[in-house]
Amino acid sequence: MVAVTDTIAPATAPVVGDGTTGRSRARSRWRRARWPLAIVCLVLLVGLLAALPAPRTSTVALAPDNPSANGSRALAEVLREQGVDITYVRASAAALEAAGPGTTLLVTSDATLTDDQAAQIAASEADLVLIDPVWILSLVTSSADTTAEFAPPQVRTAECADPDALAAGTVDVSGRGFVALDDAATTCFPVPGGESAAGAYLVVEGERRVTALADGSLLANDTITAEGNAALALRTLGRHDHLVWYVPSLADTGEAAGPPLRDMLPPWAGPLGLQLLLVAAVAAVWRARRLGRVVVEPLPVTVRSGEATRGRGRLYRRSRSYGHAAAALRAGVATRTAAQLGLPRSAPAPVVIDALARATGRAAEDVAGLLYGPPPTDDTGLALLARTLDELESEVHRT
Repeated sequence: MVAVTDTIAPATAPVVGDGTTGRSRARSRWRRARWPLAIVCLVLLVGLLAALPAPRTSTVALAPDNPSANGSRALAEVLREQGVDITYVRASAAALEAAGPGTTLLVTSDATLTDDQAAQIAASEADLVLIDPVWILSLVTSSADTTAEFAPPQVRTAECADPDALAAGTVDVSGRGFVALDDAATTCFPVPGGESAAGAYLVVEGERRVTALADGSLLANDTITAEGNAALALRTLGRHDHLVWYVPSLADTGEAAGPPLRDMLPPWAGPLGLQLLLVAAVAAVWRARRLGRVVVEPLPVTVRSGEATRGRGRLYRRSRSYGHAAAALRAGVATRTAAQLGLPRSAPAPVVIDALARATGRAAEDVAGLLYGPPPTDDTGLALLARTLDELESEVHRT
C-alpha cells in the first residue's frame, strides 16, 4: 500500500494588480500618516490641558488675584470662604456701578484719581475702606485728618474701644497716621511712646462707615499673618456680603467704557488661537517647497551672446527701464574705450574722461555728460544716447 500524503500550500495574502497586498498598503499608509496624526494628537492634548479651568492671576499690587508677596489673594480667598462676594474692578465707573448701600467699597489708592473721580467715590452710599488716603479723606469726612509724619514699620497696640481693633490686638504697620477732629472719629494703633495721638487705623461712624488704614501691607500676602493683621483686615472688609475691590489703574479716566475684547472672549480663546497658529506653521513647514543649494546644470542648447543681449534689451524696453539700458550702454563703451586706450579696468572716472577727451578732441564736459550724465526718460533720448556713444567709440577707434 502506497501512502499518499497531500501537500497543503501555505495561505498567502491575495495580491492585487499593482503587486501589493492589503497589509503592505496599510503599512505604507501608516508610515505616511503617523507623524501628522502624532502632531494632531499633541495639539489636541495641549488644547485639552489649556481648556481646563485654572485660576487667573496678575501682578498688580494689592489685587485679589495676585498670589505674589505684594498681592492680596490670600485675604481674598479667606473672605470668599466666609461668604463674601468680591467684585474686582480697575475703573472708578465700574466700582461706583457695583457699589451701593449694604456693600463695602475698598479703594487701595487715591494717588491717581482725578477730582471728579474722588468726588464721585466720596458721594457713594457704600461703606468705604481707604488704604493710605492722600487727599480723598477730606472729601469723605470732616471728622478726621491725615498727618504728615511717616512712621516706620513697627508693632502697635490698639489702645481704643473699637471692636475690630480690639479683636486684632496688635498690628505690624507703617505709614502716616490719622487724627480725630471730633467724637465721630476713632483712631487706633498709635505709635508706641509717641507724643501724637495719631493712629494707623481710623473709623468714622455715620450714615455709612468710613475706615482708613495707613498701610496697605495689612492686606499683603507676605505680612497678612503678622500680629493681628489678618483679624483686622477680615473684620474690616467682611462686614457686608458684597465687597467691591477697586485697584485704580493709570488708564482709568473715570468714563464708563465697554469691556475690552479679551474680557468678552472665553478663557480658552487665547490658547486655542496659539494652537491654530502652531498648526498653520507646522502645515506650512510640512507642505512648503524645500529649496536646496543652487545646482549648475548644462543648458540643452547654446544661447549666443547676441541673442541674450537682444533678449535683455527687449525686457528693458518692455519695462521702460531707460536708466538700466543707458547704464549698460555707457558701461560697455567705457570698458571698451578704456581698454583701447590702455587704461586698467580699475581706472577711476576722471582718468577715463580725460583720456577720452584727449583721444577724441572733445571737451571733457561733453565726454562726462555722455558717460556719466543723467539717464534718458524716453525712447527718443535713449536712441540719441546710443548713437552719440557709438560716435564716441568710433572716434577712439580712428585714433
